[in-house]
Amino acid sequence: MLDKIKINELIDIVGSSNVLTDPSELMLYSYDATQLHRVPDLVVIVHSAEDIAKIIKFARKNNINVYPRGSGTNLSGGSIPADGGIVIELNRLNRIIDIDIENRIAIVEPGVIAATLDSEVAKKGLFYPPDPGSLAVATIGGCVSEGAGGLRALKYGTTKDYIIGLEVVLPNGDIITTGNFSSLRSSPGFDLTHLFVGSEGTLGIITKIAVKLIYPAKTKKTLLVLYDSVVKAGTAVAKIIENKIIPSTMEFLDKITINAVEDFKKIGLPRDIEALLLIEVDGEPEDVETSAKILEKVCMDVGARSISVAKNDTERMELMEARRAALPVLARLKPTTILEDATVPRSKVPQMLEKIHDVQDRYNLMIGSFGHAGDGNLHPTILVDRRNKEEMKKVDMAIKEIFNYCIELGGTLTGEHGIGIVKAPFMEKEFKKEGLSFFRDIKKALDPDNKLNPNKIVCTKEVHLDYI
Repeated sequence: MLDKIKINELIDIVGSSNVLTDPSELMLYSYDATQLHRVPDLVVIVHSAEDIAKIIKFARKNNINVYPRGSGTNLSGGSIPADGGIVIELNRLNRIIDIDIENRIAIVEPGVIAATLDSEVAKKGLFYPPDPGSLAVATIGGCVSEGAGGLRALKYGTTKDYIIGLEVVLPNGDIITTGNFSSLRSSPGFDLTHLFVGSEGTLGIITKIAVKLIYPAKTKKTLLVLYDSVVKAGTAVAKIIENKIIPSTMEFLDKITINAVEDFKKIGLPRDIEALLLIEVDGEPEDVETSAKILEKVCMDVGARSISVAKNDTERMELMEARRAALPVLARLKPTTILEDATVPRSKVPQMLEKIHDVQDRYNLMIGSFGHAGDGNLHPTILVDRRNKEEMKKVDMAIKEIFNYCIELGGTLTGEHGIGIVKAPFMEKEFKKEGLSFFRDIKKALDPDNKLNPNKIVCTKEVHLDYI
């Protein structure tokens, strides 16, 4: 807890209305979408990079940890104040500073909501492809910090592929600019921009972002493909790519997820199927028709029960909204939701799906699976009750098995949700001792006192968090 003198120093920087100390307010900043939590000592609401620089210098002088935070939608514990200290709330930095149509660049502050950027650039005839499931509430700053992906990542890539420049407040309080805010080309020196993308606020706090924009596709076609086997659905994913078709979206839902979505959305999804693929192709009209025909043949050859095509934009949007609802509707089934982000080569999707179902059966757990199957990014979602200690022990063992098998298959711990505090203990498994040591060297070089979002990505000490 900070004493009165220190709190007054912070009030001098940002004003009394921007320093939160009430326990009921602090609780709101104690957790993210993992449902793990720890209450911060204090929350500071900032309105400029200069505010942040002053707060960081204050924290460094007083040996206090600092945690940047946007909407708190992250799924790896990245924004939780796990080791106590000050949360810096960035949502008031929410201006779209410029949309440069001629150069196809937008410059935004980190608190801009992803869906807002999406709609504003669309008004100018442009397209910003990254679309995380939490598009309606996630901030661009959070998406950059976590390396967020989304439903369109298979064809268009993730947030990392669209960031061309950043303004960052460093752990010593200096404010730097990386990349180029007015040109799509910038090559001199180290690629500092992408050092900070995906760094989860451990190396600096992002205060301005330049993103690359593209032109939208002329037309789209959306297919719903039903399967009686998760393995057949997984096999279809690899076969589609083998046939040189790159859909803009290729999403997988298993039976538990399909039924949870249908309970909530009631759009007529059949409840007896084992899996479905939601596939969208876009581009020039002639190319879209050709790709759709090849898709239908490949899916039927692999053993699809049936294929239907969205008749209009209303049907298409219903299907997309149903997919985006997968996580929240699964979360309604049990008190505690633990979502993972295992990502494997797409050719290994069938094996990974088999493994998840095997783990589910052996540990007698409820696991709903969905995800961006086209790029091998699956979200096995374990539905439990945190008050059941025996069940939680089985969850720990199940997660270890899933991650270990994912790495064995040549996969990675995360496709889009970041490492945070939840996956940090598994980092050595993926990067080996030497690789993890290099992560530590970079962190120490930029933040020698380890005060900026400590214990995220790289563990420096064991921290125990409870579910809220």
